[in-house]
Amino acid sequence: MLARIDDFFRVQETALKLRSARQELLAANIANADTPNYKARDVDFGSVFSAALAGNSSPALQTSNNRHLQAQSVGDVFPSSAVLYRRDSQSSIDGNTVNMDTEMAAFSDNALRYEAALTFMQKQIETMHAAIQSN
Repeated sequence: MLARIDDFFRVQETALKLRSARQELLAANIANADTPNYKARDVDFGSVFSAALAGNSSPALQTSNNRHLQAQSVGDVFPSSAVLYRRDSQSSIDGNTVNMDTEMAAFSDNALRYEAALTFMQKQIETMHAAIQSN
């Protein structure tokens, strides 16, 4: 029974984790807008999401003891091959490729989609709750 519930929420859970990690990546771009030679990074959300649902996640770190903890960071959520440098039409003189308009638009779009995923998950929970109470 619990496996069915887990499967029921797996898509939204995956979407929320990936959106949260992408938000951190975009926030790092915005925070480094004035850092010389900083290269803006982003991911193709659709391909990463499809890979995550198919079970193709990044490999765990190799440890020498089974009690070692795995690190948690943006790099652990996205495979290293998924994080790409953003190509900008015009970089600054200092080599920085962060375009604030592009980053703010991507940040806002990602935040809106994160909230939509939360709302959708909330509706799924309400539907499940109503089904349980009606029996």
